[in-house]
Amino acid sequence: MTTADPIPGTAAPSARPSAGLLVLFAHMTPEHLEDVLANLTAAFPAEGPLIAMQDVLPAGAYPSHRFVAAPATNPSWTLTAADFVNACQLAEKNGSSAILMLGPASGSLDAASLRDLANATLTTSIDLAVPCYELPPRAGLVNSAILYPLTRALFASPARYPLAVHLGLSLRMAKRLAGAAHRFTSSNQAEMPLWPVNEAMVAGFTIDQLDVGPRVQSQHTGLDLNTILPLVTGALFADIDAKAAFWQRFRPLPPALNAISTSISVAHAPPNDAASEIVALVNAFRLAYTNLQEVWSLVLPPSSLLALKRLAATDCAAFQMSDSLWARIVYDFLLAHRLRTINRGHLLGALIPLYLAWVASHINFTAFGVDPESHIEAVAAAFEADKTYLVSRWRWPDRFNP
Repeated sequence: MTTADPIPGTAAPSARPSAGLLVLFAHMTPEHLEDVLANLTAAFPAEGPLIAMQDVLPAGAYPSHRFVAAPATNPSWTLTAADFVNACQLAEKNGSSAILMLGPASGSLDAASLRDLANATLTTSIDLAVPCYELPPRAGLVNSAILYPLTRALFASPARYPLAVHLGLSLRMAKRLAGAAHRFTSSNQAEMPLWPVNEAMVAGFTIDQLDVGPRVQSQHTGLDLNTILPLVTGALFADIDAKAAFWQRFRPLPPALNAISTSISVAHAPPNDAASEIVALVNAFRLAYTNLQEVWSLVLPPSSLLALKRLAATDCAAFQMSDSLWARIVYDFLLAHRLRTINRGHLLGALIPLYLAWVASHINFTAFGVDPESHIEAVAAAFEADKTYLVSRWRWPDRFNP
């Protein structure tokens, strides 16, 4: 079921006739591969799409499908620059007009979701079909705290998951992404993530967002928050820098969910299942507040530092980071990344405990009955409201310290 209409105001080509569909698989376990192939068979019972995959199937298996070999890539938790280059090359070589890219844990997508993502770009004028996942309330919070609010505020994108690992692409969208990816593959950075939603918005292409139900998140050894957050945030910051001429211009924002007040009562402690998690997160933030003040003072203005000082002294049961403070923190880290105020690795590492403080605040809100999605929409609205601050400091990066 479609959850967002194509973005108004973007160029919409006439509907394309149904033509060849290419499905590009990420490397996956035999069990997951079997699930995905079964769902593809159910999604396209009459004529199976062309499937490009790195895995070798037993001879004679799945005779109703057509297979081609995909170039070998390193296993990754997300789609990478190399994946987009390979998708475009395979589509052009095989005369495909649309591409369905399936990343890790694709077995969680049912046949209807696979069909909808593919048909959005195969039989209509949509250039980029992105999924809207149904995740548990405390899952995907790096996306909810940083990736979604930033791309929504700066690129006027409605995509709830701008770094989705399952995508439907028109051929011209694939060519656009392959062009963007070449700057990474030519500099031995083939495993860098790309930002298809941002590319589509800059190009004026049409985007559609579709409900795909629950997503099983893949687990990758060695990839924890200390790895994931700097990687994806740094990649997004770099993409925002490269597209500054686009997002600094005013453009209407997509429709938002109704934001609700995110103030909570402090008369009672949070429920037991959340209290211990909040304590651990707050303690990590307090330790960082003691050790990272010198670094944060190079990035954040005095008003934000004062707010963090008050937050560090707040009892866990009443721990609330305001949405506007969080938006300013992320914007100031984005500015520091652009200006190379400090080493970028150290900069993004210093953002992690501030993110943990946001998570503690988010859990506190939801533990008292605030709907998680309503709170995330309120955060996105705060980013939108403070965009003028980012634009002004981007153009005139004066020092806020005396």
